Amino acid sequence: MNKRSEQGLLARLLRRDSQAANEDVLQMLEAAPPETEPVPCQSKERKAGHACGPAEEYGPSDGLEADLHPHESTDSEGAEQEAEIERVLQRIQGLVAAEEEKSAAAAGAGLSRGEAGPTRGNASPSSRGSTTLETWAETEFVPIEPESLQDAQLTESEVEALILKFLLARGEASGRAVADQIKLPFVLVDQQMRRMKTERLVAHRCDAPMNDYVYELGELGRERARRYVQHCTYFGAAPVALQDYVKSVQAQSLTRQHPTEEELKAAFGDLLLNRRMLDRLGPAINSGRGLFLYGAPGNGKTSLAERVTAAFGPYIWVPRALGIDGEIIRLFDPVNHHEVPLPENTGLIDSRRVDRRWVRIRRPTIIAGGELTMSALEVTLNTSTGICEAPLQLKSNCGTLVIDDFGRQRMPIHELLNRWIVPLEKRYDFLNLPNGKKICVPFDQLIVFSTNLEPRELVDEAFLRRIPYKIEVIDPSEEEFRKLFVTLSSKMGIAYNASSVDYLIEKHFKQSGRSFRFCQPRDLLLQVLNYCKYARVTPRMSPELFDLAVDNYFAVM
Repeated sequence: MNKRSEQGLLARLLRRDSQAANEDVLQMLEAAPPETEPVPCQSKERKAGHACGPAEEYGPSDGLEADLHPHESTDSEGAEQEAEIERVLQRIQGLVAAEEEKSAAAAGAGLSRGEAGPTRGNASPSSRGSTTLETWAETEFVPIEPESLQDAQLTESEVEALILKFLLARGEASGRAVADQIKLPFVLVDQQMRRMKTERLVAHRCDAPMNDYVYELGELGRERARRYVQHCTYFGAAPVALQDYVKSVQAQSLTRQHPTEEELKAAFGDLLLNRRMLDRLGPAINSGRGLFLYGAPGNGKTSLAERVTAAFGPYIWVPRALGIDGEIIRLFDPVNHHEVPLPENTGLIDSRRVDRRWVRIRRPTIIAGGELTMSALEVTLNTSTGICEAPLQLKSNCGTLVIDDFGRQRMPIHELLNRWIVPLEKRYDFLNLPNGKKICVPFDQLIVFSTNLEPRELVDEAFLRRIPYKIEVIDPSEEEFRKLFVTLSSKMGIAYNASSVDYLIEKHFKQSGRSFRFCQPRDLLLQVLNYCKYARVTPRMSPELFDLAVDNYFAVM
């Protein structure tokens, strides 16, 4: 590429990504003289404004002299502009070099990652700079922006339906607003808008900045949009193909993660766990398979289950929606998924090209209690909108699914067991779509069954065999019970008093025959704290306050 082509490319890149910040640079680059082309021979009379005589009246030297005069008149301006452009290019190269050094430093300090995932989900260092996208995004997999509709596994009809339904609801929108709505690159959307303009589905309402237009529906497009809405009202992000989603789950699977003892201690850092419990939880979490937590109520089974996910990698990518044979299945759920936006680009040009149809979230922890029903485990169709909702096990892929209070669900236990007995062993599940098709999807999560009932009374041996780890959460010892008072009192701002704790344990536990529970120090101290706030006294421990707290807390226990 010659220098002029390089300057033109830089001008276009700056116009696209740094319009406001680099306006002065653009003016310098675009003011550069174009490539010189051979100038036709001109006679001295033509230059003087006379009619041109026969060509043979002038010799070769005359023509050469006429050619050289225009060059001589622009030499001084061209040299000055060349020097100015050279200074700008050197400045840009310096900025790029500084950015590469910063990226290299970040890569050295970043977390070490495992082997790469799917081809489309990974960027090589040579194509993305000194830091890979995976290291930068802190994930094993990064979805790359599609370069064509075929690459995105979308048809023109699918994209057209999304655009027409959006314009029907919005009224008018620029091409870039449409691209931002359906989360596809503007270059792909612009091609579709031009085609739809040719087919009279849309019309130009007015111009928009950056070589764009504001579009509105034509009569034909309005009629077609209404037909699309009758089938499905969805006009959000373009759906991701099931095949791409399966590859992403394989790349981000829990089975690829192997948390160490230090990572487990960090995940359970705010809980009091003895060494025996930690050593039992470690192998179970590393397996990435089923886990049964059982024991008396109040010993932290739910708290343990909620913190298991923190032992794995922090983030994963999930599609906003899946597209399967014309059916839209909404997968990203703001209620159960916590979105973590990517850091903003600080470089001169943003070359990250991440597929915006995907969302980076924290590894999900989804908890289903007594409200769990069979419909929550199947694809559900909203008949008024035509949009399908993904089941809980699909939303929890690459994370943790906690079945809390197992045995107290509204659905019979044997129905749940029969529904999951094969997926728990095979690691894949079959879902029925509203159109009658059955699809195979990954069943890749750590399922934690938490119950205070005896497992043998709930399920049979065939099911227990598919849950390889059964861990009893036992009552705390007296030493652990006292330690909880010390830890929690400092966090709550209550002055610790050892003699008051001795009085509480002796009178209200040993003499009454009550068992220790991990939740009791927190609950009793909250009773004391709330009374002190009511009485407007300094929070403190005393036998009288503990008597009051016990009367309230154990009134019917």
